[in-house]
Amino acid sequence: MHVIVIGGGVIGTTSAYYLRRLGHDVSVIERRGGAGLETSYANAGQISPGYAAPWAAPGVPWKAVKWLLSQHSPLIIGRRPDGPMLRFILSMLANCTAQRYAVNKERMLRIAEYSRRAFGELRQDTGIEYDQRSLGTLQLFRTERQVEHAYRDMAILEQMDVPHALLGPDGCIASEPALERVRNKFAGGLRLPLDETGDCFAFTDALGAIAADAGVTFRFGTQVRAFARQHGRIVGIDTDDGRLDADAYVVALGSYSPQLLHPLDIHLPIYPVKGYSLTLPITDPGAAPRSTVMDETYKVAVTRLGDRIRVAGTAELAGYDLSLPDKRRGTVTHVVSDLFPDAGDPGGAAFWAGLRPMTPDGTPVIGPTHYPNLFLNTGHGTLGWTMSCGSARLVADLVSGNEPEIAMSGLTVHRYGD
Repeated sequence: MHVIVIGGGVIGTTSAYYLRRLGHDVSVIERRGGAGLETSYANAGQISPGYAAPWAAPGVPWKAVKWLLSQHSPLIIGRRPDGPMLRFILSMLANCTAQRYAVNKERMLRIAEYSRRAFGELRQDTGIEYDQRSLGTLQLFRTERQVEHAYRDMAILEQMDVPHALLGPDGCIASEPALERVRNKFAGGLRLPLDETGDCFAFTDALGAIAADAGVTFRFGTQVRAFARQHGRIVGIDTDDGRLDADAYVVALGSYSPQLLHPLDIHLPIYPVKGYSLTLPITDPGAAPRSTVMDETYKVAVTRLGDRIRVAGTAELAGYDLSLPDKRRGTVTHVVSDLFPDAGDPGGAAFWAGLRPMTPDGTPVIGPTHYPNLFLNTGHGTLGWTMSCGSARLVADLVSGNEPEIAMSGLTVHRYGD
């Protein structure tokens, strides 16, 4: 059958790849001039199933007040709150209980671990290259209190059989030798050895080429305006190049999914949370990270990408604003300069911003809608690449009428009442 995938980022491209692998005729509609040019372009570079956790957690409301008053805050309110922002904040706060955190983290880990296995199979099947490394992630704790709080996450990791290790300063340095230079700045860390790193744009671009060679059609530079529906089904999409029709449709538009779906009475509580990154050339390899170091205090990831370092973080609530104010460089620059002071020159780094499609409970929205031929694969927040292969396989199976390989409970739009 013919399937149209709307969106050509890492989620849409992986969806197209797996749909084609199941024998479908697949078209990808993307408004930009190529695959992976928006949120997938310069993200943190992590494939981190072990770090899959909702932002809504016990204690976060009080932390948020403290963050907003700090110089290098991981959270920024970048504009006057409006209705969508306030609804997102209130819904997120409602998820900041221990019970909701445990439920949401289990859902996220379920997809992320499934996706980790899918990544390994995809690499074996395709030989794809994307500056990948398989050296794990180190979540770095600057205070003893952060070390103590790690036990809550470790309990859920143990429940999900995710390998992990709580390390003291010496263990952190054994994992990331460059941290020896700043050993007085941290108290310990949580190592997740199965996590991986790489260039998400390189992955998306390469997988798009593989999918195209397999027969997927990519229509770049095409804007989707609206769905056409009749008798309870989707019968086409209206684009700036005219109407296109298919047997089934997959929406993978990230932060832009709610606007397209709202006229269909599908209401997604997805908000665009803006993040920033720096990409700088490595000047001293011995002073650079080997893999990813996630600074728990500032919520900033520092990742090795071949001969480059990617530094990414900040959660700014500012609607769909993609501007690059110089003052937003401060936190990401501070972290790389503080932890890896001799690794590279942040002053010469490429500065970028992207919109993470966040749900208030942290879990993406995957699967069917009340239209029998319309499916969703969106709302992955900061973990789009981490969850991409797994969620794409789930959607491909659902479109094909196959039984998914993992439980779908709590993953669909129906958990929001739609």
